Amino acid sequence: MKYKMLVLDMDDTLLNDDHKISIENREMLAKAKEKGVLVILASGRPTPAMTAYAKELGLEDSYMISYNGAVITNLKENEIIFEQTLTQEQIYELYDYSVQHNTHIITYVEGKVVSETSSEYIDIELNITGLEHNKVLDFKAAVQSSAVKCILLEEPSYLREVEQHLKAAMPHLSVCMSKPFFLEVAQNGIDKGASVKFLADKLNILQSEVIAVGNAGNDLSMIEYAGLGVWVDNVDAHLRDKADVIVASNNNDGVAEVVKRFILA
Repeated sequence: MKYKMLVLDMDDTLLNDDHKISIENREMLAKAKEKGVLVILASGRPTPAMTAYAKELGLEDSYMISYNGAVITNLKENEIIFEQTLTQEQIYELYDYSVQHNTHIITYVEGKVVSETSSEYIDIELNITGLEHNKVLDFKAAVQSSAVKCILLEEPSYLREVEQHLKAAMPHLSVCMSKPFFLEVAQNGIDKGASVKFLADKLNILQSEVIAVGNAGNDLSMIEYAGLGVWVDNVDAHLRDKADVIVASNNNDGVAEVVKRFILA
């Protein structure tokens, strides 16, 4: 099988635990590009928190999927070719739900992370994205428009319970875990898999010609869509049987293994 598109989750997949791209991963991805494979970064991260990595990999002529699939950017033209947002009313509904269920909630306004609260989990998001924290007295007053997504944050075992309840309470929204303490919420039908399909269809790439690599619940949709769905070894335990292949972990060049085994072989 000749694969034409390689879609990569970033945190805990392409990036090691220090949020770096290893030399081995970078070299193998360069070889994949030389073979004509389109390399796509697909992350829950905001777009600005992905661009430096795209440049590091020389992907300025590629595409990028951000905000868990809510935004697709043509990097060559610096143009958003797809965007789907939560309405202001839906964000308010999620805020009320968050207060009722004792979780933190964040969204993104004008390139900043907005919340009423602080927590160790919000600090992790700030560290990952490098975005400024706009801590406000009134969340609803600070959010006067639509936004691409919200994240509910709390201790993992409790947040897993919230996930199941929220999916039942708001079936009109897309709900998934990106980290054990990040519960991501986007517009209905928005996920990485749907955006990978949108992009593959646009570029006349067959489903069977797509490889997707990830590690968490928010990657499951693209793992199931891809012709070859791959987990790195540090995948969440309850998801291990959902992919076609498991490769080495994010700290052991799992992405490079994918390129060697399925693109260069």
